Amino acid sequence: MTGIAAQVYDPLMRVPFDVLHAALRRVLEKIGFTADRADLCARLFAEASRDGVASHGLNRFPRFLDTIRNGVVDIHAEPRRVARLGAGALERWDGQRGPGNLNAHRCMHEAIARSREHGIGGIALANTNHWMRAGSYGWQAAEAGVIGVCWTNTMPNLPPWGAAEARLGNNPLVIAVPRPDGHVVLDMAMSQFSYGALASYRMRGEMLPVVGGFDESGELTRDPAAIEASWRPLPIGFWKGSGLALMLDLVAALLSGGQATHQLSATPEKETGVSQVFLAFDVTSLNAPGSGPGAATSLVDQVIAHLHAPLRDGGRVRYPGERTLGIRRESLANGVPVDPAIWESVQNLQV
Repeated sequence: MTGIAAQVYDPLMRVPFDVLHAALRRVLEKIGFTADRADLCARLFAEASRDGVASHGLNRFPRFLDTIRNGVVDIHAEPRRVARLGAGALERWDGQRGPGNLNAHRCMHEAIARSREHGIGGIALANTNHWMRAGSYGWQAAEAGVIGVCWTNTMPNLPPWGAAEARLGNNPLVIAVPRPDGHVVLDMAMSQFSYGALASYRMRGEMLPVVGGFDESGELTRDPAAIEASWRPLPIGFWKGSGLALMLDLVAALLSGGQATHQLSATPEKETGVSQVFLAFDVTSLNAPGSGPGAATSLVDQVIAHLHAPLRDGGRVRYPGERTLGIRRESLANGVPVDPAIWESVQNLQV
């Protein structure tokens, strides 16, 4: 039996979204979160599972609680502005090691507010924690009607191209474009498969669809457990992904005045003090005079229509975020898929 099959769970167990959200909220309130912060933090976890990213939703929740217990996360800390650059379109904030998803949500909110005033808004955040599902803040921007771009650095968990030792982070990058008929949201790590995705494939007992990294003998493999054991995921685009990971780390650390990947703990349970960037572009301010508020939407729709044109083999191409919308609809209609053991443990924590 492989390491994959040993950890399979029943993916068919589902719970209503509101029930999942409420359960997580009650746990957070029990450990000291204020009601409003518990509600938002729980919602961000629940929405990740709702949208098919359980690795950073319910499945990540127990680990989040561990980081609170070991002092990595200060549940009472809130981000604060420490510098405003130029006319105020770009600001530096200190996350004060508060909950990463709350810090990120607040900073994207602030970036959106700056974009309303300046056309572009940027918040560079230092001294924060893991932001959980990266795409959450792209969807947040798109729902507000702005283009959103954000990224974070991480602990060293990605070997540079041609090396075996992790010196880079997998540094997730999100780009979101609003569209009334379905936002276009790209959420990607700099590794071919994020560590969360590797864990999800392993827990489902599935091999990766393509090679995703190296095993401990240095051979390319589709076995997620082998890649987790070696800590050698494959960078996207080989050397190109390696280079992009480096540049995202540099820009995040320089803009925020925070730590770069090489300064972060290489132990997952102690990863803290990461640097992040949140950018928002007010689409309406970019329209040509007289073009009307629907000009940007029309262009995006044209691009998507062209992408959706039938292929010669009868297939169909999806845009980034399209599959997420389908999973979301199914989860809201039929319940959110959960790992029964993790769900039971969370329910027990409520009492």
